[in-house]
Amino acid sequence: MTEDEILSEFRASEALLEGHFKLSSGKHSGHYLQCARVLMNPDRAGRLALALAQKIPREIRNEIDVVVSPAMGGIIIGQEMGRALGKDAMFLERPDGEFHLRRGFRIEPGAKVLMVEDVVTTGLSSREAIAAVGREGGEVIAEVSLVDRSNGSADLGVPFFPLIDINFPTYDEDDLPEELAAIEVTKPGSRAA
Repeated sequence: MTEDEILSEFRASEALLEGHFKLSSGKHSGHYLQCARVLMNPDRAGRLALALAQKIPREIRNEIDVVVSPAMGGIIIGQEMGRALGKDAMFLERPDGEFHLRRGFRIEPGAKVLMVEDVVTTGLSSREAIAAVGREGGEVIAEVSLVDRSNGSADLGVPFFPLIDINFPTYDEDDLPEELAAIEVTKPGSRAA
């Protein structure tokens, strides 16, 4: 898929929102990508997963044993990546604020894991999820995401292959532009209280 085709999928599903959003990272933005909307159509989710799978170099793709994604945002694209790669897919949850496998999921010792996210902004959730896989006995060998919002700055400690880079400005809470500060804030992310 070309970048224009990918963006048209987001536009067609009304997944690109405008307003004042507090992101999972704690940063603020005038734009939010609601990946759940772009993934709510199974055919579209499958197309995006196939395009994302093609971003992974063959030598890494051939090593993957299992796909893992963090709940909530990564579950659907993680499942579709599992389908695209012909691998089992499971997800991490944070019932106590820290990622864990639950629901009988387990990673075989030494298993090579592909981490799958919907959006990466700072990489914090990804690093926490990667650490959780390590505690569970697996090794994350790469990460993919639908969107990289980090402007290429997220250091995940593993090779990272986003489907698309979308770089809307983000701001610290004490450094908001006047026009953004004038809009009521919405907290749509996975860390929203």
